Amino acid sequence: MGRVRIGTSGWTYPEWRGVFYPPGLAQRRELEHLAGRLASVELNASFYALQRPANYPSWARRTPPGFCFSVKGWRAVTHEHRLVDVRDALAAFFASGVLGLGDKLGPVLWQLPPSLRFDADVLARFCALLPRTTTAAAELAASGAPGSAVPLAVEERPLRHAVEVRHRSHEDPALAEVLRAHGVALVTADTGGRWPLRLEQTTDFSYVRLHGSPELYVSGYDAAALDDWAGRVEAWAAGGRDVYVYFDNTMAARAPVDALALAQLLGR
Repeated sequence: MGRVRIGTSGWTYPEWRGVFYPPGLAQRRELEHLAGRLASVELNASFYALQRPANYPSWARRTPPGFCFSVKGWRAVTHEHRLVDVRDALAAFFASGVLGLGDKLGPVLWQLPPSLRFDADVLARFCALLPRTTTAAAELAASGAPGSAVPLAVEERPLRHAVEVRHRSHEDPALAEVLRAHGVALVTADTGGRWPLRLEQTTDFSYVRLHGSPELYVSGYDAAALDDWAGRVEAWAAGGRDVYVYFDNTMAARAPVDALALAQLLGR
């Protein structure tokens, strides 16, 4: 059996206060509260801006042993450069402190913009640039930031990557072939039909993002929907894959509620 980790996309939302977070809980304690109830979280601040290097070890220290952070890749790579000529942007991303999560670092998520069409050659070149170990990521970071304080003496661990697609052209069967050839996960994303739902598994782990259906980012998942997702997760895990599931229906405080419900269904 693979290991299943269930969590939410982010943790700092005003709508969650007084619903998931107890009234009066200090905002600086919200991560600790979430980490006491769920096994993982998707760190999405890293998508919008490069973080201060001190942030990552601080987040790691505030969570219990075995907790896992998936990290959303910087949008300069995906939305500004659109996967082309991104070596320097990748170096800057890893130089920003991501490796400071240590053994709590999970997969890196690369979310493509809805306007980016499928191009097999561009995607293959991008995948080939991605570092596959923490030491390779440290070397890439140092090469792009000479004189920086990027630690080269990191403990070597495998580094996983996942790609979430949004343009309909990514329904092309060749997408899975490219990702499979490079050992990159194809994200299974439920978006209420707005963007492609791809269930193919392209590497040794599964990455699932549940954005809400039918209303994106808002709708919750009822018992029948959670049963369906639990069945898929169990099947992938039974095949030996680690499975990461993140609820992104954050706007009405449904994400943590649904994450806890799915975790209970799976006995996690």
